[in-house]
Amino acid sequence: MNFLMPGEWKKHERTFIEWPVKASLIYPENYEEVLRGYQEVIKAISEFEPVTVIINEGEKHPYLTEIAEYAALLEIPHNDAWCRDNGPTFVYGEEGELAAMNWKFNAWGEKYKPYDLDDKVAGKIAAHYNVPQEKVDIVLEGGSIHSDGEGTLLTTEECLLNINRNPRLNREEIEGILKPRLGIQKIIWLKKGLYGDETDGHVDNAACFACPGKVIIQVCEEKEDPNYLINRDNLRLLEEERDALGRSLAIVKLPQPPKREYEGERLTLSYINFYFVNGGIILPVFGEDAADTDKEAERILKETFPDRRIRTVDGMPLIKEGGNVHCITQQMPIGK
Repeated sequence: MNFLMPGEWKKHERTFIEWPVKASLIYPENYEEVLRGYQEVIKAISEFEPVTVIINEGEKHPYLTEIAEYAALLEIPHNDAWCRDNGPTFVYGEEGELAAMNWKFNAWGEKYKPYDLDDKVAGKIAAHYNVPQEKVDIVLEGGSIHSDGEGTLLTTEECLLNINRNPRLNREEIEGILKPRLGIQKIIWLKKGLYGDETDGHVDNAACFACPGKVIIQVCEEKEDPNYLINRDNLRLLEEERDALGRSLAIVKLPQPPKREYEGERLTLSYINFYFVNGGIILPVFGEDAADTDKEAERILKETFPDRRIRTVDGMPLIKEGGNVHCITQQMPIGK
């Protein structure tokens, strides 16, 4: 069967978000702050499209009581709250009907345990909405891939070729699994994602498609920053590549926010981790010394997407836990 992973800008039926689990947090003392961050994102997305918040059985919290006024709550057991990575990847079938790819999930190379419940979330979401699913025998997180909806996929070697995912598969074998299930003819392999990204270089922090033939990349101008060489290599590769239809790529550059640390660890601040919604974009911003780059990123995205409203949210509660808006969301496109 021929499938096609649509671009994330295609109209959504809904967005899925998993409610945080305190025991899974890197900094459990920040639990309430993390919940506020999730609540802000859920409220922002609900201004554009329906949201389904996945909660554990019987879970209650004052924020959830409020959220239930503008989002649906769905009980599915889960260990952690990164729906981009353990949720289903929705695709179109031959007649435009929805299908779901149910990848294996091992918590980013078994960095966090347990993850047994998270590995079952994708299948349970698909089953709840009566979407046919295919269980795919490969470890893959949704944040590691980005589709242009016309046969081109963007990813990084650092993640997909990492031995902590699929040590028995080489690059050609991984391509052979992904291409027919995502409708891909060309995979553009960037070398690395952002420095210090504990997901082993997810592409959704480094670069993404704005539309077919156009890529947005975050750039670093500080030569002493490890991201400087990473970005230069990725930028050079994108400038030389062509997509599945033979087009050279137009490139939009977003500034890198100033370097910031928390508890002695560098945070992976990225404006690329925005999320497409119906008629808008949810953009994480970081404030304080990032105020200028926040404004510049918003300006560039307004210029790039003149028909979309740029809705900013505070990215700090999420990034302290290792990800941001794109990482916690998973879109369900409307079937054709």
